[in-house]
Amino acid sequence: MPYDREDMGRLVRELTGPLVAHLSPGRARLRLGTNAAHYPDAAAELEAFARPLWGLGPLAAGGGTFEHWELWRRGLASGTDPGHEEFWGAVTDFDQRLVETAAIGLALALAPEVVWDPLSGRERDNLAAWLLHALTVEAVDSNWHFFPVMVGLGLERVGVGFDPAPNAARLERLESFALGGGWYGDGPTAQRDYYIPFAMHYYGLIYAALAGDRDPGRAERLRERAAAFALDFQHWFASDGAAVPFGRSLTYRFAQGAFWGALAFADVEALPWGTVKGHLMRHLRWWRGRPIRDSAGLLTLGYGYNQPLLTEQYNAPGSPYWALKAFLPLALPAEHPLWTAEEEAAPDLPAVATQPEAGVALMRCEEGRQVVMLSAQQYNTWARHGAAKYTKFAYSTFFGFSVPSGSRGLDQGAFDSTLAVSDDGVHWRPCEVPRDSTAHDGLLHSHWAPWPDVEIETWLVARPPWHVRVHRVRAERGFFSAEGAFAVNRDTPPRRSAEGPGHARLDSPSGLCVIEDLTGVRAGRLVHALPGTNVLAPRTVIPTLTGEHGPGEHWLACAVLGLTESPPDAEWPEPPGWGTVSELLPGGHTCGLRE
Repeated sequence: MPYDREDMGRLVRELTGPLVAHLSPGRARLRLGTNAAHYPDAAAELEAFARPLWGLGPLAAGGGTFEHWELWRRGLASGTDPGHEEFWGAVTDFDQRLVETAAIGLALALAPEVVWDPLSGRERDNLAAWLLHALTVEAVDSNWHFFPVMVGLGLERVGVGFDPAPNAARLERLESFALGGGWYGDGPTAQRDYYIPFAMHYYGLIYAALAGDRDPGRAERLRERAAAFALDFQHWFASDGAAVPFGRSLTYRFAQGAFWGALAFADVEALPWGTVKGHLMRHLRWWRGRPIRDSAGLLTLGYGYNQPLLTEQYNAPGSPYWALKAFLPLALPAEHPLWTAEEEAAPDLPAVATQPEAGVALMRCEEGRQVVMLSAQQYNTWARHGAAKYTKFAYSTFFGFSVPSGSRGLDQGAFDSTLAVSDDGVHWRPCEVPRDSTAHDGLLHSHWAPWPDVEIETWLVARPPWHVRVHRVRAERGFFSAEGAFAVNRDTPPRRSAEGPGHARLDSPSGLCVIEDLTGVRAGRLVHALPGTNVLAPRTVIPTLTGEHGPGEHWLACAVLGLTESPPDAEWPEPPGWGTVSELLPGGHTCGLRE
């Protein structure tokens, strides 16, 4: 399905229309199901109400129609009226409600004629008072500082005065997170995930577009960083529009591509407009083909399908509607060059792109049909399944990655694209917190310690379409090891498979996956992971190498291949020669590996 401006407008209405039946009597709450997030129902129902505004506000600003605006205006009036039974409650420090104020602020800034002007004087006063109070609370030291800034943009547009000094300080703090090369941290953390494009840059570009006249120096810096980031971020997308699934908040789905529309909103031609348009439209078309809505048309929790296991503790039923951030360019007129440009195919990019700021190397495989991200730096210790979402060795646009579904056995652990160790062969520990990480010229290096008396040093080497993993293990105890390749959809019968000394291989219509031991000390097996663990396929099998090792120093190494299609001949692909890999290790170390 081709996507252009009119198609995108229809898609916004298609996504938001089914929500109407779930609005509360006062229209301030959207009740989409059981709230299992850490915040109360009032905040969750505000979240579901507010997040559609990320798409509806731009739709209205660009002249698009939406027949249910009166319902959202009633909701704004009821939710901000302290005397109404559906009052959302005052925003407090570090409150989920603060997150949702940003969408309301943007809607006021872009489309006051449908959001603000029709309200009565008392309703405007209540809404303004509620938002003004939100400007006074403490925010998490991260992209959250942008939420009061978005509120400020909306209040300015409708003529409500406030002290600008706190927001100026917040903007200074946000700029302090800049790392160079167009990259930010999402606060003082190790995370360099999608919160950089769909939060840090996204809000920054909105600010640059709406406040550039009065804050030109900052607006120029924000634009320059976004332009630089675009050159790196384009490597995260395959030629079919799929983005690398990586990190937390994947249930926001096509928010992954929101950065491309934000570039256009701020008139940042970081790449030719046809290229920018192609990135955005292919991404939306890719998502169009995924089963991400239920029978009533509501977005589900999960990534490639309805998968609540994937979600974080801050995901309520309305959380997925952050996806509507992708529709920001609907605010642009039809004459904008984003819309008048012909959509261009995915650009021809280098086979390996190393991005030291994020600690990743991106491999462009099979002429761009698949992107594999090697990762060695990032981690998250507080989000559900943080280790699986950040510290696996590889993440694929085609094979995705898996999260655990229990604590016993390899089938529950679903240890694709990682090395897990165990002292009893039942309970397993993967890498959780890498340290001393480096990324340079397709070589990633890190240290990690599953136990105080076991130290593991890992090298990842990009050799597209293969990648090689080398581990030096220094252990004061005996241990078991299990190292998985990619997880392959097992709903399609395999054409052939092989498991035995030094290898595990699977070839099916759902892809080919091979893991070859380069030390000859491990055995291969095909692990059937529990259902619902992989982010793209509900049922998978993981080619895996397993071993048992005594105390002492051990070198483990393997080569891993995942292809979307089988090679034309019947032979299993050969891994890259060791000589092309060992030269990258310190001193050309052979690690005792076979040639």
